[in-house]
Amino acid sequence: MSHGDTITSAIRARQLAIRRELDRRHIHLKVIAGDAGIPYPTLISYFPAEKDRQPAVMPITALYRLIGVLPGDLIDLLLPTGWMIIPVPEGVDHDTLAAKAGEFALTYALARHPQSEAGIDIGPGEHTDLSVKAAELGAAH
Repeated sequence: MSHGDTITSAIRARQLAIRRELDRRHIHLKVIAGDAGIPYPTLISYFPAEKDRQPAVMPITALYRLIGVLPGDLIDLLLPTGWMIIPVPEGVDHDTLAAKAGEFALTYALARHPQSEAGIDIGPGEHTDLSVKAAELGAAH
């Protein structure tokens, strides 16, 4: 089997996994078809319900239409392991984000200092401080 055949097989298996997960979550393909602007018969060819039916390999144009319609974790199933698609947040305050990142980095460096609460390990108090800084960093965008 060629490398391309291996990739095609993997994509088809992932499309079937997406269909199983859509069914498990009670997400209806007709709704997805309408929201994505993909004809229902076309969408069902990518995500067939029949276990013995081989799905048509979805083109990048369909993927483009499904982004923002399908849950992100299902879109990520189409990508190689370890990769994901994430949205870029709107209205990022870069100054606040940089300040919060600096605060997190300083808190982390101090927690890893040999004379800190748990030496070079992160102690319970330091873990709490880092968690707060991480939350602040996440909220800064």
